[in-house]
Amino acid sequence: MHPLRSAFAAALVGLLALTLSPVVSPVVSPASADHYDGAPGPVHAGNTFGWYQHGVFRQEFIGPKPGFWKKKGRGVVRTQNGMLTLMSTKRGSVSATLDLKGHAYGRWEIRMRARTMAKVKGGKPFKVVTELVPGGTRDQHCGGRDIGIENFTLGTNTVKSYVHTLPNSSYRGFLGRHLRNDRWHTYAVEVAKDHISWFVDAHVIHTERRDEALDPLPRQLKFELRAKKGKTMDPARMQMDWMRYWSMRAPNEKSIKAPQFELSTFNGAC
Repeated sequence: MHPLRSAFAAALVGLLALTLSPVVSPVVSPASADHYDGAPGPVHAGNTFGWYQHGVFRQEFIGPKPGFWKKKGRGVVRTQNGMLTLMSTKRGSVSATLDLKGHAYGRWEIRMRARTMAKVKGGKPFKVVTELVPGGTRDQHCGGRDIGIENFTLGTNTVKSYVHTLPNSSYRGFLGRHLRNDRWHTYAVEVAKDHISWFVDAHVIHTERRDEALDPLPRQLKFELRAKKGKTMDPARMQMDWMRYWSMRAPNEKSIKAPQFELSTFNGAC
């Protein structure tokens, strides 16, 4: 065969092969796959509002659990498949607190999911709670100075955020969200000298500016599966894919204007 005809035939065969080959879908990473099942993906408050400009303290939870995550209560706290995992028992609460120097101001964000693992006779659902609590050896005041990043009861679809101040005030907000079936969501709080803002899935939900709600105190992150005292509980799991802390140095690149909290009471303070 003439060399030119041979080259043309080879090229034609290659073109037909490409045309007739099955289309292979691109590999979807776990983060981007979240968009396909309705859960949030890699977009979160940290990159949406431009907090990354001046560095970040981050935890990816790959490898053994760092010693500065302190467990308290009945159950298990460990890293599992790149997630910090809390597993409860049928009795009592279990928590993990970041035992490092606290911060009075800054931005904290997590990516989290939770579920009930089993139903037991007479069992009650756990509360899933992420808070900023007084850091170090400071008086905890039985939760009277906590900032709630997220708080919901398993089996419901309403998440609460709040700021507790002494002696018994609670500035709080609520948001409807699909929380069942291990749904991932991102939660963040920004604590500044003149405001506190709360974010869910990269959207600012509340901004509180009243002086009475602003309680400057070095705080640190705490995750908890919270049981009802003296009750049998349905065993549960809480998993954090990652957490971040940024300072307030970078200005917000988007508006944080949002409704303020409603004022209520917190009777558990001591």
